[in-house]
Amino acid sequence: VFPSLAQAHASVANEVYQELGQPSVFLFCPTEYCSSLCSPSPSQSCYLQTIGQELLPGISVIWTGPKVVSQELSAALLEEVEGVLRRCPVIWDNLYANDYDCRRVFLGPYMGRAPGLMPRLHGMLLNPNCELQANFIPIHTLGTWFQNELGSCANPDNAGMEMAAALGDSRGPQEGSYSPQEALELALCDWVAEINQQALEPGR
Repeated sequence: VFPSLAQAHASVANEVYQELGQPSVFLFCPTEYCSSLCSPSPSQSCYLQTIGQELLPGISVIWTGPKVVSQELSAALLEEVEGVLRRCPVIWDNLYANDYDCRRVFLGPYMGRAPGLMPRLHGMLLNPNCELQANFIPIHTLGTWFQNELGSCANPDNAGMEMAAALGDSRGPQEGSYSPQEALELALCDWVAEINQQALEPGR
């Protein structure tokens, strides 16, 4: 019926979106949802070009980054994705995901995401560890990163300082910049307090 898989996907997604009354949040996950799945690249992918052209503008598109589990996210990549999709992507961040390997649990801080990403994003989803309690630090440090991004958007003059900190400026983190180590220390303090509070509850 359809000349391509991309046109079939866009047609079905558009029909469902309209049938539901064009809700304010409607997420579409393409078959090519990261750079490593695109051939030869996101900007030259026929599939993504068709999705960008055919998908109604109110539909948000999910993207995981360079890989399914991306160690880093850059503004340059998001700009490329935005260009081909004709909209800012919703990042589906698998940094902490361990559903593919239950022996792996990531308890470190949110990191590897360049400063100044907020203007390139339509949203951010965090795919957590399968173990509920192991997600305190991931969610806490994501919150710290997000607050820093909001501050950067409100104060664009800080962009230079943010970049210097991200590149490991020897002068150390500047005021208002996101430091994964500092975010981790804040999260650990709050997590210990939470654990101690739970230990005092009756029946614990």
